[in-house]
Amino acid sequence: MASETQQDLIVTPRLVIPMREFEWSFARGSGPGGQNVNKVNSKATLRWRPFECAVLPADMRQRFVLRFGSRLTNEGELLIDSEEYRDQPQNVRRCLEKLREMLLAVLRPPRKRKPTKPTAGSHRRRLADKKRRSDVKEQRRSPPGE
Repeated sequence: MASETQQDLIVTPRLVIPMREFEWSFARGSGPGGQNVNKVNSKATLRWRPFECAVLPADMRQRFVLRFGSRLTNEGELLIDSEEYRDQPQNVRRCLEKLREMLLAVLRPPRKRKPTKPTAGSHRRRLADKKRRSDVKEQRRSPPGE
């Protein structure tokens, strides 16, 4: 994993995203950290444009945008940040891990749903429950003529 920060993001052996496609920015992390937190830019923010990624297959890009489109900016950039660690390289690795997990989630197309029919038993039970409920409501009504 340490070599990924210098080289490329390996999602699968066939899908490798070059590091030149990522833009990085760093800021001071929030939360506890003592005196060191005031002088070290440990928070890492990754900017990536999935629409401009040449190695991402078109169908996978479409699934990615459908699933994570709400996380894209108006310019079409995905922002991922990490400030879990006090160490900048660890936060960079974590950002890459998050992106890798997102890409793995849309790697394969979802299975088509096979329509199924309800079983005869479930059909009978549903009708029996409806009849029972109907009888309960019928008992609540006042007799006609009152």
